[in-house]
Amino acid sequence: MAVVIAALLPVFILIVLGIVLKRSLMRLDTQWHGLEQLTYFVLFPLLLIQTLVKADLSKVPVAGVGGALLLSALAMSLLCLALRPALSRLGIDGPAFTSIFQGATRWQTFVALSIAANLFGDVGLALASVAMVAIIPLVNVFSVSVLARYASPEKQSGRAIVITLVRNPLIWACIIGLSVNVTHLPLPRLWHEVADALGSSSLAIGLLVTGAGLHLEGLFRPSLGAAVGVVFKLLLMPALAMGLGLWFGLSGNSLAIVAICSSVPTSSSAYVLARQMGGDAPLLAQIITLQTIFAAITMPVAIALAA
Repeated sequence: MAVVIAALLPVFILIVLGIVLKRSLMRLDTQWHGLEQLTYFVLFPLLLIQTLVKADLSKVPVAGVGGALLLSALAMSLLCLALRPALSRLGIDGPAFTSIFQGATRWQTFVALSIAANLFGDVGLALASVAMVAIIPLVNVFSVSVLARYASPEKQSGRAIVITLVRNPLIWACIIGLSVNVTHLPLPRLWHEVADALGSSSLAIGLLVTGAGLHLEGLFRPSLGAAVGVVFKLLLMPALAMGLGLWFGLSGNSLAIVAICSSVPTSSSAYVLARQMGGDAPLLAQIITLQTIFAAITMPVAIALAA
């Protein structure tokens, strides 16, 4: 447990530093928006490509890790949809439901990759990147579809949903990195030097941006929807994922990676999507903030149980 907490501590310190910087040195939203765009469209994709290019996937249980996380995300999505009528009777409307859905199914990739790298080095980073390949396309399709069905004032066409997915740089980064790895395409030394330099900065900047985006004003009066989002993501999702991981025969570091990826808070980009498509963005901001705080308690437990 002490090793796990030591690996988590730098991650949460950077998130707290992001909170402090947003309220002191860098108060303008435009400053953080620029950093977010740089990380999302350039730095983070380069990290994913470079990690997958260099990964020796023959030595890691790709199918087990990817399968456990893919099926757990699918199971959580179906559970949320099945509970939609019950949540409606509790006064949770369509836009609020979409925020609960995103809060329960999406994951904060910056946090997951940082912790995986801190605990298990390059192997952990490679496995977590494989997990992204499994999860990102599925949760993006489901999130956009659910928002289009329950929140968007103008129903999104299938073509609009496809375009949203095609524009996702993380999906393209995973495809490119895996393609280069599988085909053994040689890359020049200059590429590796530039990609390593830019990619290595992405996690730290991403964590600072995550902290800057938290909305602490919603902590003191959490709503029912926020409580549901926290319980689903931090308790139920890790239980589902680790159970499936054991069913796939995973153990040790591989099962711990499943625990890490399933127990991190939801993605901060979910908030942007909610604003764009008519979801309950303030509720989702509250869910993300509460999850980030409580994850400091639940994540060490989940990882320690898995390891």
